[in-house]
Amino acid sequence: MAPSATEPVVSPTDQLTGDELARHLKKTTGDRPLDRFTYGAHPISGAQTTPVKQIRIPTFANPLDERAFRKLHAAACIRWLGLNGYNNEGAGGHVTVRDPIKPDHFWINPFCKSFKYMRPADLCLVDEAGVVQPEGNMHAINPAGFAIHAAVHAARPDVIAAVHCHSLPSKAFAALGCALEPINQDACRFYNDHALYADFGGIVLAHEEGRRIAEALGDKKAVILQNHGILTVAKSVDAATYLFGAMDRCIEAQLMADAAAGARGTRTIKIGHEEAEYTRRVYTDEMEYNMFQSQ
Repeated sequence: MAPSATEPVVSPTDQLTGDELARHLKKTTGDRPLDRFTYGAHPISGAQTTPVKQIRIPTFANPLDERAFRKLHAAACIRWLGLNGYNNEGAGGHVTVRDPIKPDHFWINPFCKSFKYMRPADLCLVDEAGVVQPEGNMHAINPAGFAIHAAVHAARPDVIAAVHCHSLPSKAFAALGCALEPINQDACRFYNDHALYADFGGIVLAHEEGRRIAEALGDKKAVILQNHGILTVAKSVDAATYLFGAMDRCIEAQLMADAAAGARGTRTIKIGHEEAEYTRRVYTDEMEYNMFQSQ
């Protein structure tokens, strides 16, 4: 991945041990608001007084620089998806990132091009009507992908990027018509923060189907598309890609755990509501961006 901006972070509290700080935060921070994306560095544990550097989502004074950054990271994220087998269904995968210069436009991967070799120059810029713009690659795009992503970006101005691919675990899980359960720490990042679109209107070529998916997503970070797969959104393309891979692996873990529990005649053990919500709040959008930088 390209280098990311860093800045000093100072502990918000002094002379607290890690356990004391955790208890303090659990009492005072409240719930992560679900009506908007949130920023915030992860608090420093213990009695850290010397400033340390932490990866942050960078900001830009020049929108052209921000456009180049988003395209570079989008191409890198698409390559990561391809290297992890998420483009095995050919055109059944699409990644979009909102353009900082023209916020009603977004960059999307071209139709039927390998994810593994994606470059920033390969990305297509499309407007809200799906017209490919000359500032980007003048290549055909996936019309079904456009219908989904255009509706999501229109309904959620806070969303910078959206990711959808057809993976084997998500296709199997989407046939069950149920939500992801908090059976482990990783799954808690999606606790009460993902939705279920309990319908399937065929390949999403109609704008109305895209709008229904966006409506089902609501203010959440992900949506399970019944009989289809999953879609994730975030404040950065890095975070949206990280969430997609994380949710796909959580789905795979739940399928395995459910199968094992069924074979044993038992049920999986769920994490409690309070603990699941507290764990979810730790996974802020900035932390999700940070988590992808090691990929």
